[in-house]
Amino acid sequence: MILRFRPYWLVAFLLFPVTLPAQSDDLLTRIWGGVQQAQQKFTTGCGNVTETRTSSLMVKPMVLHGRFCAEGTTRFELEYFEPNPMRIRFNKDYLNVTTDGGKTDVFEIGSSVRRAQSSFSRENSIEKLKKDFTITARESSREFEMKFVPRSEDFRRRLNYMVVKLNKRDFLLRSLEVDGKSGVNSIFAIDITSLNTKISEDMFEVYKPK
Repeated sequence: MILRFRPYWLVAFLLFPVTLPAQSDDLLTRIWGGVQQAQQKFTTGCGNVTETRTSSLMVKPMVLHGRFCAEGTTRFELEYFEPNPMRIRFNKDYLNVTTDGGKTDVFEIGSSVRRAQSSFSRENSIEKLKKDFTITARESSREFEMKFVPRSEDFRRRLNYMVVKLNKRDFLLRSLEVDGKSGVNSIFAIDITSLNTKISEDMFEVYKPK
């Protein structure tokens, strides 16, 4: 369950439908427009990520440190260095998850990602997607915060809620909190260190099933 969420955290705002109370419609429209502009302006990005994972089964929170690089929403790499090394790579169609022992699991998820992106990027996507989630939006001096709560059964089976925080200046992701039905809560703190830089092709190389 946790691994399933990881490749989506960079584009989570675009991959989940939203709905707001009437008094927040203007704020939603402003945020939605800003995110679309940011996607066009920033084609690549790299930075650091800190995940704080909690669960009723854990004696204390687990804190994982790593780095990431992304190119659009089709190529993505996340590598954890501590406490347990792990590398996650997504390239158009395939997701690879490599653990400390060197074992790599391969998943074909490209069609699902493209289907979601196509649906959510249309001009009328906001109105069309006001079915699956309820969201509470807040605006502070530094950021936008949105809390997503599932309405449809498909999402309710997997997710309790999700909180997205965006930098108010450039609409880039600052943090993502995912609270899953598995009982695990993960908060990803994002520190973007570079934008629109050339990324080596090797960064996104994945294994594909033969």
